[in-house]
Amino acid sequence: MTDQQEAKTPEELVDNEEHESNYKPPPEKTIEEILQIDQEDESLRKYKEALLGQAQTGPVVVEPDNPRKVIVKRLVLVATDRPEIALDLTGDLSQLKKETFIIKEGVSYRIRIEFIVQREIVHGLKYVQKTSKLGIPVDKMTHMVGSYAPKNDIQSYTTPPEDAPSGLMARGSYTVHSLFTDDDKNEHLKWEWTFEIKKDWKD
Repeated sequence: MTDQQEAKTPEELVDNEEHESNYKPPPEKTIEEILQIDQEDESLRKYKEALLGQAQTGPVVVEPDNPRKVIVKRLVLVATDRPEIALDLTGDLSQLKKETFIIKEGVSYRIRIEFIVQREIVHGLKYVQKTSKLGIPVDKMTHMVGSYAPKNDIQSYTTPPEDAPSGLMARGSYTVHSLFTDDDKNEHLKWEWTFEIKKDWKD
């Protein structure tokens, strides 16, 4: 990988991946349009009604003063046999760089993103994460989160388990650039945070 490729932003990474795969997002449909399709298929109709839940009775607006369709609330680090560690994503995002997750080297962990969907169905949510150490990119990933109907409840997506790197060279501080986007390339939230790989949780 060239230096020019490494320097790309998370948004550019999403663009490149979609271009390389020739992926075409489906046309956006309203809740009413989805409910009207295949009305003669009773089992499919019941499935859609159960899936859409509250949304079929009218627009769901959880935070009236927030115009966003997707409101990202928290990022949670979930490690086996450890208390969950959470970052609040509803405040001043610039302060997140001052908080640091401690991760024991070699441990298996997941990242859970908690969010609210309101007003409209959101298609093809994606979580893009780019990690660097000392300014040098070391990892990038894109998780397909899926499509979600509006609900009054907080919804969430948990990444597959990953193993933290281990060894003397792996220890140290990492900077992560995270992006929550969708098929229409709407930027629902972009934030920067840090974690540190240590020999032990309290090392």
